[in-house]
Amino acid sequence: MPGLLLDTLRGTNSNKRPTWLMRQAGRYLPEYRALRAEKGGFLALVYDTEAAAEITLQPIQRFGFDGAILFSDILIVPYAMGQDLQFLAGEGPKLSPRLVDHALGTLEAVPERLSPIYETVRLVSAALDADKTMLGFAGSPWTVATYMTAGEGSRDQHETRAMAYRDPQGFQAIIDAVSQVTIEYLCGQIEAGAEAVQLFDSWAGTLSPAQFERWVIAPNAAIVAAVKARHPETPIIGFPKGAGEKLPAYARETGVDALGIDETIDPIWAARELPAGMPVQGNLDPLLLLAGGEELDQAATHVLEAFAERPHVFNLGHGIGQHTPIAHVERLLATVRGWSRG
Repeated sequence: MPGLLLDTLRGTNSNKRPTWLMRQAGRYLPEYRALRAEKGGFLALVYDTEAAAEITLQPIQRFGFDGAILFSDILIVPYAMGQDLQFLAGEGPKLSPRLVDHALGTLEAVPERLSPIYETVRLVSAALDADKTMLGFAGSPWTVATYMTAGEGSRDQHETRAMAYRDPQGFQAIIDAVSQVTIEYLCGQIEAGAEAVQLFDSWAGTLSPAQFERWVIAPNAAIVAAVKARHPETPIIGFPKGAGEKLPAYARETGVDALGIDETIDPIWAARELPAGMPVQGNLDPLLLLAGGEELDQAATHVLEAFAERPHVFNLGHGIGQHTPIAHVERLLATVRGWSRG
């Protein structure tokens, strides 16, 4: 029998709300910090399949979340496409060569870099109880392309946006290449045991409406259609962070089964404007979880009440912060689990 999370993503509006948190496996957990100190850097952990599986399961064992999100990174796709990937302390991820300076055709694909990720999915799937859902993921092409182009993250993605305007055909080739690898990557995760997958578009909020249509909606629609053709029963969550008033168009045009909503969106507006009956996910501010207290309780209840009339997965509007106290997560879960629709 599918669990509460999978039922919700398939469109069932239950009285209780399933919960998982973006970045729930990570640095706020002492057990994660201990394992990382033992094993080494982030990328080494991702490629140590037994360690990655243990990390994926840690928040399930501690908190009993309804979903286990794969411990990995969106930049595994460009790594498999042939870019070098490093995670530097205090600087974040670095990719080379940068595609703003080098042609896409100079990269030599290394598809075997995806295989250990599938093995992690298999290990976690085998260990999960039947009522828990294994969640896979990938970065959406626009967000992945911003890193591939500039070689690192940036606040406004100016180099990538400028390249997309200056050389739309060349940039389209990057988007198309990322899309094709992402289709295979998500299908590989599903075939290894992922029961639902999420497309993270962390930098979707910097684009104009026309650019959003071309670089966010169109490639995500192509990925969803291709994955659905091979795995029609697997729910796909789309999360275009920062999309704002463009969310309804994304929801209608991409074909995703559920929509992740960030903390800048009024949940009452989202409940009114998004397609009727579409499952939503979100959208508590991660900083409220860091702060805790009665405001956390009130905000969580507000989100729950706003989405009471549609299927809703309780989550944050983005990833949990590394300094978030364990007690605040426990308090949040008590609020969500104590709430009942109607």
